Amino acid sequence: MNAQFKKGVLELIVLESVRKRDMYGYELVEEVSKVIDVNEGTIYPLLKRLTNEHYFETYLRESKEGPPRKYYHLTASGILYRDSLEEEWMELQERVCRFLEEQSGGF
Repeated sequence: MNAQFKKGVLELIVLESVRKRDMYGYELVEEVSKVIDVNEGTIYPLLKRLTNEHYFETYLRESKEGPPRKYYHLTASGILYRDSLEEEWMELQERVCRFLEEQSGGF
């Protein structure tokens, strides 16, 4: 998949994943990878930025398999931001599809 396409929807996919349930970083990498191919080096800087922008809150939870894990929880601001990104994505997707249909209709 085109890197610019991925970059454009990555925030929405991350926010939506955490909206469903609180998740820790590596768990998010696995979840997002079900949709688009990403690695930890892509996800962790995004999580840090979204946390700094107050779209996520974090907390530690004990783990049976090692040190405590940092979980991400979507804030009220994060929900509003996610909703606005979804609205923008749906509108863009609709416009691009309409454009492509109009262009191919001439053949």
